[in-house]
Amino acid sequence: MLKQNSILRIYLSLVLSALLCGQGITAPKQLNIVIVEGDGVINNVRQRVAREPIVQVEDENHKPVAGAVVTFLLPGNGPGATFANGLNTLTAVTGPDGRATARGLQANNHKGQYQIRVTASASGLAASAVIGMTNAAVAGAALSSTAIWSIILIAGAAAAAGIALGVNSGGGGTNQAGSPVTVTPGTPSVTPPR
Repeated sequence: MLKQNSILRIYLSLVLSALLCGQGITAPKQLNIVIVEGDGVINNVRQRVAREPIVQVEDENHKPVAGAVVTFLLPGNGPGATFANGLNTLTAVTGPDGRATARGLQANNHKGQYQIRVTASASGLAASAVIGMTNAAVAGAALSSTAIWSIILIAGAAAAAGIALGVNSGGGGTNQAGSPVTVTPGTPSVTPPR
């Protein structure tokens, strides 16, 4: 029974191959790599994350090539990154859309420009491309949401203290012209003195 299953599988794969060839599906004659995302990106070294490069492998007719093996190679030293596995190389296989993504890219703390070398191979053909990226310390990016809310809270408290001081030190709640000062909630507006 086991031998019959093996023969059946071989037979089905041969029939499937013949059907695919009969439908005009042929191997590409040329490969091209199109950079979809990542070229020219500036990664923030303070966050230790980087934009994940995405490439699309196409044939000579600009049709996506599924099943192509794509290798992403990062520089070994200086400005650059590593992949989630801690290495400077990652291999992916294109899906039906011909795309491969270098997932888990983490920028190192060296500032400057670097290149990711990309190679693709399928059906005995090969293509290569270069993705240029930059690592930089982007100002203000290190502020967390807690720090931002703290700044807003302090600014609000300072404004409230200034209003309270102005109202209470003005001689009984009136300004120099003698009219009472009122504070009402709503849209803030600042006007010049009269």
